[in-house]
Amino acid sequence: MSGLYHVCFTVPDLEAAMRDLATAAAVTWHEPVRAAIGEWDYRIVFTQGGAPFIELIEAPPGGPWGDTRKPAFHHIGFWTSDIEAGSERLTAHGMREEFSGCPYGRPFAYHRVPGIGADIELVDISRQPSFIDAWNAGGPPMPAINEEAHPWNPSL
Repeated sequence: MSGLYHVCFTVPDLEAAMRDLATAAAVTWHEPVRAAIGEWDYRIVFTQGGAPFIELIEAPPGGPWGDTRKPAFHHIGFWTSDIEAGSERLTAHGMREEFSGCPYGRPFAYHRVPGIGADIELVDISRQPSFIDAWNAGGPPMPAINEEAHPWNPSL
């Protein structure tokens, strides 16, 4: 799958989720990081060992991640060659934008995919070097969806 690099779960207790997945799936974790986007504070962590990663986000309810009071699958993350073109493509095919980090200087967007009842996160490839530095130091580059060549691109 071109560009797939993580799956994300929202969780009310980051440490409990990390412990449970470490036990269930023998994954290892980086140290969680505190961050904010706009007015929303959150904690985030990724598995170690390369793609596809598991991402966990702990955040108060009501922000970009919706109702986070219970653990839930939230999104599948893909790198894209062009966040604007990717978001336009998904929107044109009925996958509404749920949240965009672009106004906050973060080139990513969540789009609702009705057929799976969850979101797709598109992240612009320009963010990949900082992701690798933070979560997979020394790791190889990952592929991205080529928006220009994508067969659903309305400009083709």
